[in-house]
Amino acid sequence: MIKKVVAKSGPRYQVRVRGADGKERSKTHRTLKEAERYEREFLSGRDRGTLIDPRLASETLNQFTDRWLVVHGAHLRPRTLELYRSLLHRHILPRFGALPLGKIATGDVRAWNAELALRVAVTAAKAYRLLSQIMKTAVEDGLIVRNPCVVRGAGLERSPERPVVSVQEAEALAQAMPDRLRLAIYLAAWCQLRHGEILGLERRDVDLLHGSIRIERTVSWPPGGMQLGPPKTQAGVRTVYVPPNILDQLKLHMEHYAGAEADAPVFVGQGGSRLRPASLDQSWRAARLSIGRPEVHFHDLRHSGATWLAVQGATTKEIMARVGHASPQAALRYQHATEDRDAALARLLGEMAETVKVAKFPGHVEYLRNEAS
Repeated sequence: MIKKVVAKSGPRYQVRVRGADGKERSKTHRTLKEAERYEREFLSGRDRGTLIDPRLASETLNQFTDRWLVVHGAHLRPRTLELYRSLLHRHILPRFGALPLGKIATGDVRAWNAELALRVAVTAAKAYRLLSQIMKTAVEDGLIVRNPCVVRGAGLERSPERPVVSVQEAEALAQAMPDRLRLAIYLAAWCQLRHGEILGLERRDVDLLHGSIRIERTVSWPPGGMQLGPPKTQAGVRTVYVPPNILDQLKLHMEHYAGAEADAPVFVGQGGSRLRPASLDQSWRAARLSIGRPEVHFHDLRHSGATWLAVQGATTKEIMARVGHASPQAALRYQHATEDRDAALARLLGEMAETVKVAKFPGHVEYLRNEAS
């Protein structure tokens, strides 16, 4: 109901409504039109079950994010939590942190994402997905009616194609590394192992008899020290068979550099403890500069090896199983066409066509050959 109230500054219109919880609420407006609109929207929201208490939506994103990290951060891997904090601190909260949750509009999110994407496209997609995840929780908690992060395609990462090294370049990179680290290059390129998976390997993971490696843990070094744990997804837990061309290198490394205990790290630092990423990265930077490929990242070795698999005709599921991907979208990146593979396919098609011609029309094929000569 709407009641006219006389105040010193003029007439006001007080709206009194009862929510779904049975509690009565009131709000005063300057004009009768505003009061009628508020009453209409309140009652409509109550009947649809989408009514939100404005006092709840007034919580700022800064305040809500603090609570969100406490609840959700406990279930995140250290590196993921570190990434989330960085995205919040550098990109999300400076723009939206002081705003009430109910005041974050889709148009503002779209403008923010477009501006960020012009500078750092991949980071923009990551930041957008994180903001969307936080706002989705706010919807689930009944703080806001809808998630403002509905910008089509904003969460898709459009990464530029990473460079691929040739087999010869991979070998040159391995030879440019110190003896105790050379195997790391081979495992990244030929077994498609991740950086953290390589450093997480222990003697018990290596089966020299069957020529295989079991991936059950990965190592990271977030602020605060080393973190050793399982792969990020269940697909990352896998057995990888070692190609024959690097099996001898694996055996030599295990004999000369790995400890005898079952849990001894395969890669150790100068002091005998598990190799730190910084030590590997320092030698890696020197190696890539020595072959004139400063743009190549360590992860590009894994990317290159997976691309070699695709060139050899490996299916999406086979690539997924070997590299430890949980979704086919990631594995499909390695099945892009290459000029060498296209030329090989053209030769195969020609051989197939030649076989069919000889079988069905031997006289005609012989005629064509005579004409050509």
